[in-house]
Amino acid sequence: MDSTDLGNLWDRVFGTQPAPEQWLVVVTATAALIAVVPNLIWRLTRNAITIAHEGGHGLIALLTGRQLSGIRLHSDTSGLTVSRGKPTGIGMVLTAAAGYTAPPLLGLGGAWLLVNGRITLLLWLATALLAVMLVMIRNVYGALTVILTGSLFLLMSWLASPAWQSLFAYSAVWFLLLGGVRPAFELQSKRRHGGAPDSDADQLSRLTDVPAALWLFLFHAVSLCSLIGGGRWLLGL
Repeated sequence: MDSTDLGNLWDRVFGTQPAPEQWLVVVTATAALIAVVPNLIWRLTRNAITIAHEGGHGLIALLTGRQLSGIRLHSDTSGLTVSRGKPTGIGMVLTAAAGYTAPPLLGLGGAWLLVNGRITLLLWLATALLAVMLVMIRNVYGALTVILTGSLFLLMSWLASPAWQSLFAYSAVWFLLLGGVRPAFELQSKRRHGGAPDSDADQLSRLTDVPAALWLFLFHAVSLCSLIGGGRWLLGL
């Protein structure tokens, strides 16, 4: 690859692309809402939220100096991230708190990139993160899920026209923002009925002596604030 090709690649990835028309932004939001609200569809699309959830645990574990042992994704849309290190302390707390907050925060970051015209960059960053995560996957279903998701982002970033890239990127970001809200409500419902005794909120409660309900409130606050803030950016409000 010569310098001209490298320059073209740099411009392609780090250059800016025009945002879709406002009505198309609303269409992508509607499509994402359809992917989140109906239970039948959500059973499938929730896998993408689980990828972001477990990826959040894994990333923060590494950033706080813990040793990441592996990530497993299951067909029931649950997941497990195992890391080794000090069983208490700020690193463990941040790692445990990263799961439910990762999807909406990724959506918020994605919304910021989109409103600044970095559509292709967003697609490449998502592909890179999925590729890194694949190295740590420790089961077949998880590997297949990450490969399929990463391949979709890669194909869109390389082969799709700018218009289709834009629609795909906006739909993906809306999905993270909207899909990041539902899991906290699902966890709240499970805990109300005595389920999920080892949820992230309960683990955080044991680590910090802060009631699990307050950690659940934090999950709600992060997801709802991210949706409101990211939504306003995407809609130009």
